[in-house]
Amino acid sequence: METTREQTAYEQERGKPMPSRNHGFVQAMILGAVLPPYFSDYTPYSELTLELAGRRVTPDVCVYPKQSFSFQDDIAAMTEMPLLAVEILSPTQGVQEVVTQIQNLLEAGVESCWLVQPATETVTIYRSGEKPRTFSTGPFTDPATGIEADIADIFPDE
Repeated sequence: METTREQTAYEQERGKPMPSRNHGFVQAMILGAVLPPYFSDYTPYSELTLELAGRRVTPDVCVYPKQSFSFQDDIAAMTEMPLLAVEILSPTQGVQEVVTQIQNLLEAGVESCWLVQPATETVTIYRSGEKPRTFSTGPFTDPATGIEADIADIFPDE
């Protein structure tokens, strides 16, 4: 895969590779199928930049307690950490690279992080001081938010 100037700028700005087709689809499924039942309690964001100890990171999805906001006032980088951050593994990323990012998010105060791996159709939930839990079939519940999801909603057969 040839790296373009546009791709390099995107990766430098967000600190991660450009998303692929599968990555984008899974992100849309999380935002469109998994989170809507929880919109009354939580506010989700896609590609929201977080200020983490002097550096910026951009999880694929962030979930905050319900927030009100004005479209006339915007924030380039949030200093308040979300309850939940979701990282979707891109084909050019290594798992350890993303796990290190998740550990940094947890240390900064994020309560729960999902590592979503399209190639294996799995979701692993990370929390500080706990062993990660991986789900490959059926329903699961995020312990920080109570958000319930089903692997089939994130990785539909058709």
